[in-house]
Amino acid sequence: MKQRSEYCGKLGINSIGKQVNLYGWVNSYRNHGGLIFIDLRDIEGLIQIVIEPNNKKAFKTATELRNEYVISVTGLVRQRPKGTVNYNIRTGNIEVVVLIINILNTAKNLPISISDKIDCSEELRLKYRYLDLRRPKLQKHFILRSYIAKIVRDFLSEENFLEIETPILTKSTPEGARDFLVPSRIYNGQFFALPQSPQLFKQILMVAGFDKYYQIVKCFRDEDLRADRQLEFTQIDLEMSFIDERHIMNIIEKMICRIFKTVLNINIDIPFKQITYEYAMLKYGSDKPDLRFKMEIYDFSNEFKYSKFVTFKSTILQGGIVRGLCIPNGCNLANSAINNMIKFVNKYGAKGLSWLKITSTGATSHIVKYLTKQEINNLVVKCNAKIGDLLIFIADKDESIVIKSLGALRVSIANELKLINPNKFNFTWIIDFPLMQWSQDEHKWQSFHHPFTSPKNDMELFSIQDINIKKIKSKAYDIILNGIELGGGSIRIHKNTIQKKVFDMLQIPHNIAKKKFGFLLEALSYGAPPHGGIALGLDRLCSLIFGTQSIRDVIAFPKTQNAIDLMSNSPSHVTDEQLQTLGIRFR
Repeated sequence: MKQRSEYCGKLGINSIGKQVNLYGWVNSYRNHGGLIFIDLRDIEGLIQIVIEPNNKKAFKTATELRNEYVISVTGLVRQRPKGTVNYNIRTGNIEVVVLIINILNTAKNLPISISDKIDCSEELRLKYRYLDLRRPKLQKHFILRSYIAKIVRDFLSEENFLEIETPILTKSTPEGARDFLVPSRIYNGQFFALPQSPQLFKQILMVAGFDKYYQIVKCFRDEDLRADRQLEFTQIDLEMSFIDERHIMNIIEKMICRIFKTVLNINIDIPFKQITYEYAMLKYGSDKPDLRFKMEIYDFSNEFKYSKFVTFKSTILQGGIVRGLCIPNGCNLANSAINNMIKFVNKYGAKGLSWLKITSTGATSHIVKYLTKQEINNLVVKCNAKIGDLLIFIADKDESIVIKSLGALRVSIANELKLINPNKFNFTWIIDFPLMQWSQDEHKWQSFHHPFTSPKNDMELFSIQDINIKKIKSKAYDIILNGIELGGGSIRIHKNTIQKKVFDMLQIPHNIAKKKFGFLLEALSYGAPPHGGIALGLDRLCSLIFGTQSIRDVIAFPKTQNAIDLMSNSPSHVTDEQLQTLGIRFR
């Protein structure tokens, strides 16, 4: 077999007159009687191949070709005749006249087309993923993904980070999601776990004195799937010693600027905006707000506190709240759109919503008869409403219902009214998260992020009463891009005494803490430095850069939303012999 001299999509004007050896797939076949034209495709693109009838051997071979046959071609590059240039492809002004052509393999009729115009279900695409991955658009995704990974490695290397691998077979530890368990053949009845993250190991590396660590690493979580979640995913993981939150943020901002400038030629302004968790929830109803559009949430509790609208007034007197949105030009929305909003917020527990249209002749609404002119004016002034705007209100005794409903509705309305610029990239840091949150189901405190997150003030842990635990802030930070959490991190607890106190507050008994995290607690007692880190989702980052609807389009072999690999038919049953070897049997 002759050595490939060029890739199809790399040929250009400077190749004219050269003899080339090409390999690839038949993308399309056209027999014009006197001439046969083939679009030959490889990972770099297309080139038109011409087989002339005077080359009888090649012509005969060419008549046998069909789409997706694998072939080799030796030929001469020439400029296309006048009037035949194809401006839709990079090589559209040249073609290759065949000297020799060989069929290396044939192909059956394809169950899906090799085209960027998707004409089949995602299930079929994933079943025949090896064909789906031939599509030029998907191949471009993975070329760029590889390029982004290289940019990350080059950047972190320049910043003196060391790439260090951490174990895939490790200990099962409670980190939020369910672990994937791997039974041990040697020690029947005992299990490894696949890591949800390298969290404990990268902290151990800091204790060991490796000042700056990073890894592009696989992580595993046994959880329900959605468009931006997979059972196994890839993250850019890093950790640093002798730093604070700002050091981590500076590194990440510079790295992101490098990626976007190199891949998209877009300049990203730094430093990124920072807002507190409390402010994000109050104004946007989400800890991952999309800030590409304004439309903030307003608290109207004071404005309705003394009104004659009994529904809102009674809710407030019972300790509830009234919050709402000002929708620009919302008066243009049909009544059916408002009804759809009501159905939408019902899914988040809200019992309904009320509205107020601001028109040139005054306010109109089903609740306007309960409001004085001054009360209406107060509502308008509160949110700086203009003529044509629509005010909507949600009231409930449960603050979380109001927050979730309005947060989700805010984004839904923005998409409906096309208020979001899809070509804009808005980065935001969310800071000052609570250290812990109360679990109604388990009736105890849980870590808001994970139990190794450092509190803002260590001494609060030893003086605060249980009733005020929710007021303790953490040194945690999430980075948000266009309303999606791109990654998160924190400054870690580096003192053994503080870590033990946090475990106590989480009601993790000493014997359980020692069993689950004993090696970390022991390590922290041998001079652990102050340290912290972050992990960014590489799949999510690529998906946002490429503008895909799902991270499955940037993962080579993803699982479906039902957690199945349709191509390999996994998960699957194993033999009784395998189970016996592992000391396992089903009840």
